Amino acid sequence: MSPSTLRDTGTTPDYRFSLANERTFLAWLRTGLALTGGGLAVAQFLPPFRVDHLRELIAGVLMALGAACALRAIVHWAACERAMRLGRDLPSSRFPTILAILVFIGAIILIGAVAFGLFSP
Repeated sequence: MSPSTLRDTGTTPDYRFSLANERTFLAWLRTGLALTGGGLAVAQFLPPFRVDHLRELIAGVLMALGAACALRAIVHWAACERAMRLGRDLPSSRFPTILAILVFIGAIILIGAVAFGLFSP
């Protein structure tokens, strides 16, 4: 749903709530950029692992998570804006939990890679 279409939905909420929704949207975009940048850093700056293509896999997963965050930011912003304009409860989301679990798993993989010497000598 485009922002102009949203403006025609329901009534205009208090601007403080719309601005808070926008700040949350921007926070998700920053998270997406950080994950994408982290993926790029993994691909460019980590030494090769002893396991073939593991470095590229980790980088790809981080960049995909970054793209998912950016897409989710748009969808969640629009859903929250629509809910506020229609006087409904804000939508819940499992995405932050899923993202946190995936980042945790990625961190554990990297810790294991360092601990077990999976980097090439």
